Amino acid sequence: MYIFSLYIVIFLTNQGSYFTIKNRLTVRIVAGIEAAILYLCIIKNMLDIMLYKKKGNIMAKEKKLVEAITPMDKDFTQWYTDVVTKAELISYSNVRGCMIIRPRGYAIWENIQKQLDARFKETGVENVYLPMLIPESLLQKEKDHVEGFAPEVAWVTHGGEEKLAERLCVRPTSETLFCDHVKDIVHSYRDLPVVYNQWCSVLRWEKTTRPFLRSSEFLWQEGHTFHATAEEAKERTEQMLNVYADFCEQVLAIPLVKGRKTEKEKFAGAEATYTIEALMHDCKALQSGTSHNFGNGFAKAFGIEYTNKENKLSPVYETSWGMSTRIIGAIIMVHGDDSGLVLPPRIAPVQTMIIPIQQKKDGVLDKAFEIRDTLKSNFSVKVDDSDKSPGWKFSEQEIQGIPTRIEIGPKDIEKGQAVIVRRDTREKIVTPIEKIEETLAEVLETMQNDMYNKAKAHLKKNTHIAHNWEEFNDILENQQGFIRAMWCGERECEEAIKDENGATTRCIPFVQAKHSDVCVHCGKPAKCEVYFGKAY
Repeated sequence: MYIFSLYIVIFLTNQGSYFTIKNRLTVRIVAGIEAAILYLCIIKNMLDIMLYKKKGNIMAKEKKLVEAITPMDKDFTQWYTDVVTKAELISYSNVRGCMIIRPRGYAIWENIQKQLDARFKETGVENVYLPMLIPESLLQKEKDHVEGFAPEVAWVTHGGEEKLAERLCVRPTSETLFCDHVKDIVHSYRDLPVVYNQWCSVLRWEKTTRPFLRSSEFLWQEGHTFHATAEEAKERTEQMLNVYADFCEQVLAIPLVKGRKTEKEKFAGAEATYTIEALMHDCKALQSGTSHNFGNGFAKAFGIEYTNKENKLSPVYETSWGMSTRIIGAIIMVHGDDSGLVLPPRIAPVQTMIIPIQQKKDGVLDKAFEIRDTLKSNFSVKVDDSDKSPGWKFSEQEIQGIPTRIEIGPKDIEKGQAVIVRRDTREKIVTPIEKIEETLAEVLETMQNDMYNKAKAHLKKNTHIAHNWEEFNDILENQQGFIRAMWCGERECEEAIKDENGATTRCIPFVQAKHSDVCVHCGKPAKCEVYFGKAY
């Protein structure tokens, strides 16, 4: 444009004196036009640069949202911390070892609570609530129990400005409170069984903490039941363990190993502790739920007796069982990936997020909300109608672990279709809008099953058999996971194994196999098969 203007000026200046005044005027006009054009070009370039930078910033932010999570194979501990914070499940509080469970995290717990509570009630469980403070004298009635929790107990010593006459323990668990209550309401065999549960928080002054996995205060449910016979108590203990196992496998898509804890690892004051053990992505074990048979130990300590059918006094038999917010940690570590959380559809607070593409165009948002209204009676569904870019919304949906997203844009509307994207595999399923309800149901059910099968394959792949101590250490060092091995049953041997390589007994499986005649560590005659592993 500048060169063109210059040509005009040269031409005009060569036309003689008659045109001198006109030439000067023309030059000025052309120069003005030239300057205006130049300014417009500069402004356009500036706008292009700004737009490019803005677009680049958006893309960088979208990329950064995922990149903010450390790859799990690089640093699994940091990956876990990134997920629980970036997915906005928790925030750290000002109290050491305590966490703030944010709406997205608490919504998962609400779903767990809702579904577990329904399963409990099908077995005759009733919900109650007992105080959070336990008098020291009451706690001291069961010696073994007290000794087991003594290092973790927090004490209340003052009420306002006054020192209390007796210290009060902030409940680490509530066996003593339930026993103290039941001794006042059970007198005859007709008053039994008592089958109670409470949803509450407990406080244990843990030395090391990690969100959900081990915190000073955590949410849980604790069931406490009282029975006329030892057989009834044993049956209830096993029944509740199976409730936990079925819930974890069917709802959380987490495969398990079931068994009994060793004497060393059982709950303080229990005759037997049953456990479900899950294997995390990093091949460490996580105790995910426990059920305890107390026999009549607590009953004798608290003087809980009833008149039986023969009109004789008899002690009751007690059980206790619990699952906590720790199970959320299991969900994260079993199913998560480098992009964040991956929630099984049956536990996800939001099962699908509808993301409109080019939502400012006529009809796009209307169609998105129309689809939501179609789905909301059978699915938990939301529409992301924020001003964020689609790329940002995709990243956000992925990091939060929402099982599916539905993409709908102008071209999709023209074709009468929508696109369903699975969170776990990122597979895209194109479906006619009129069949979206049917298709989404199929996708979610397939995803639920696939997630369980993937986790089960991981468990199988990382469960090994050790016939001798050399094999045991080789597996632990080079492969990790669960190690099935024979054990002598001696506590000293169990402690020696832990001291030498950090492996602990996870459980004595209910279904036993024989791999050798001697203990894997000490060589003494073997008594049983045990699952070993490093654990959280």
